[in-house]
Amino acid sequence: MTTAAAESVQTTIVPSYVLDAWWTPETGAAGKAAEVRDASTGELLAAVSTEGLDLAAVVRHGRSVGQAALGALTIHERALKLKELAQFLNGHRDEIYDLSYKTGATKLDSMVDVDGGIGVLFTFGSKGRRELPNSQVIIDGPLETLSRDGSFVGEHIYSRIPGVAVQINAFNFPVWGMLEKFAPAFVAGVPTIVKPATPTGYVTEAVVRLMIESGILPAGSLQLISGSARTLLDELDYRDMVSFTGSASTANLLKSHPNVVHGGVRFTSETDSLNAAILGPDAEPGTPEFEAFVRSVVTEMTVKAGQKCTAIRRTIVPKEFVEPIVAAIGERVTQKVVLGDPRAEGVTMGALASVGQLEDVRDAVQSLVAAGAQIAWGSLDAPEVITLDGAKRTVPDGAFMAPVVLTWNDVRAAALHGTEAFGPVSSVVGYTSIEEAIELAALGSGSLVATVCTNDPETARALTLGIASHHGRVLVLNREDARTSTGHGSPVPHLVHGGPGRAGGGEELGGIRSVKHHMQRTAIQGSPNMLTAVTGVWHKGADRRLSDPTDPATHPFRKSLAELRIGDAVRSGLRQVTLEDIAHFAEETGDRFYAHTNEKAAAANPFFPGIVAHGYLLVSWAAGLFVSPEPGPVLANYGLENLRFLTPVPAGDSIRVTLTAKQITPRVTDEYGEVAWDAVIENQNDEVVATYDVLTLVAKEWPA
Repeated sequence: MTTAAAESVQTTIVPSYVLDAWWTPETGAAGKAAEVRDASTGELLAAVSTEGLDLAAVVRHGRSVGQAALGALTIHERALKLKELAQFLNGHRDEIYDLSYKTGATKLDSMVDVDGGIGVLFTFGSKGRRELPNSQVIIDGPLETLSRDGSFVGEHIYSRIPGVAVQINAFNFPVWGMLEKFAPAFVAGVPTIVKPATPTGYVTEAVVRLMIESGILPAGSLQLISGSARTLLDELDYRDMVSFTGSASTANLLKSHPNVVHGGVRFTSETDSLNAAILGPDAEPGTPEFEAFVRSVVTEMTVKAGQKCTAIRRTIVPKEFVEPIVAAIGERVTQKVVLGDPRAEGVTMGALASVGQLEDVRDAVQSLVAAGAQIAWGSLDAPEVITLDGAKRTVPDGAFMAPVVLTWNDVRAAALHGTEAFGPVSSVVGYTSIEEAIELAALGSGSLVATVCTNDPETARALTLGIASHHGRVLVLNREDARTSTGHGSPVPHLVHGGPGRAGGGEELGGIRSVKHHMQRTAIQGSPNMLTAVTGVWHKGADRRLSDPTDPATHPFRKSLAELRIGDAVRSGLRQVTLEDIAHFAEETGDRFYAHTNEKAAAANPFFPGIVAHGYLLVSWAAGLFVSPEPGPVLANYGLENLRFLTPVPAGDSIRVTLTAKQITPRVTDEYGEVAWDAVIENQNDEVVATYDVLTLVAKEWPA
């Protein structure tokens, strides 16, 4: 293989990418480099060392070069680069897969990791352009009026943090683990320093190499530390953020660093998690829910060889279902699971990431057995596996382990709810009531995810609400979504990934929420004009430039994005409402609500003085009052937002509308953009009748 991804692991030392260049220790300066081996064969692949790396310079480079390069781009421009990057990596998936197999990952495992990571880039590339402004500032929430005359107002804004995002990742997802952290930081405009785990960091390095070779990323926006970074937190301060995935013990060590405790470094973690799956009493053997539950448990035990922070560690079922569940799990493993080298034909479950990881899992199982567990299915003996040549044998240097199911007489044993075997291991636990099932799930002291499997709505409600505050995510599984669900163990970029307590107390993903994690929320106060200047969004009370509604040369609807400015406005003349208008609208639309058709009933309503005009009649008329009818740069009206009807309009009253260009969002990839117009309908007494935003698509240029 001659690709960049393959060549990258043929060097002696897995390189780092820092200061926009590839770096390895000087000859003889590598010190005690850590060895990295093929998880299935034990073959030496590479060594890892950061001996001599100047971590302070790495941080300075991100804060200076990276911040400047990302700051030159708007949010939409950054999001578009993520889309381009995703498309580029999609074209190199096979190369990344070939490396991923060496970690013990099967094709399915690699798809979850590689395709899942690329999917995160696509998602944030889309969400960043659809849900965020094409600017550097995000407004958070409504305007607050702080003075009687409206001259002093306030609101909250988000702006990017001025430092770096240090991302420390676990060994089990060398691609997804990096990209799910990198994508929201990049959209926010914050440079990333990624520190992958040593056993699989060579896969991360290969993906970073491809990302750099794509030429898409701005200078300083991504750096990679391949190896130890023990003193990295010494270089950070309140400007920076650390996102950690790994063991609770390491997270606690990092949390106790003086720069986190006293220096204000933002720290979020996702750690050990004894996730639960709860089977409802109605989901007895033979039901679709029982079958879906068993499939889910086996999937979580075998995908990535159970090396998932979201895997099901505690399988909580009605007490009378314990034996049927164990038997069903064992039967499905026997029928569906083929253990071996991921590169061999027919293999569905690969090795653990390393021999060291295998030893840790076996030790954890033995400690659970010593604490009262029984091995109800499976064994800790070295299994026979399918090797690359198609033979079936034990592999002394391979990190293989067959699935193991444990049962417990003491369903409240501390070890059951406190010790995680990070591999293909799950405990089946029996409960006698819904309340006990909730209590058992909560004994995990905070988890990333739980599954509730039932087809009974009341059971689903009771279990979900009972455990929700102990979990970051709850999947409700039944016959309706069993085939379409993304699964217990698969975080999606649209929803939060994280959990309370033992799970780390952190929060990643969650759509645009995760972008804002990399930004500072600030309350700003001032006059409407000053807030308009800061945010680029027109605020009520700020100056506006009223045009003559009869003059096509100055009418805002005759202006392209090249000409239109925030605050450009038009105010219409008055139009009177008659009883005939109201009756005609009611007849044409079929909206004969009594407030528009029955004088006596309308007068009896506390909100109306008698028959009043339909709100939608007024909005329709308002469009006729402000629209310029000739073909022009306004290409389409694509909606209204925040519509509120405030003052009723009886027959005899008149209305006018004032329309102001509120927000202008050019699309990076199209010849048009979006304009939000502040629309206010008033009556002849200048009382506000209705307020709303009109959304239009407007050409960037229009022939004179």
